[in-house]
Amino acid sequence: MFDFYMRVIIYFICFLMALFGMSAVDFNRFLKQGKVVQGQVLYFVLCCCLSYLMGSFVIALMYHFYRG
Repeated sequence: MFDFYMRVIIYFICFLMALFGMSAVDFNRFLKQGKVVQGQVLYFVLCCCLSYLMGSFVIALMYHFYRG
């Protein structure tokens, strides 16, 4: 049960880090005029994908170094 909570915390922290990091990218350059909702969906999906990749990497490192 502790393992589940640890994974949720790691993924949540990685999601916040992804949101913070993606805020530096100017998406207005890449989007068409008037496609605000689609841009927000793309931003959210990219943040989810990036946080999943970061979280999986951190969890794999934790298992490698702490589980033997």
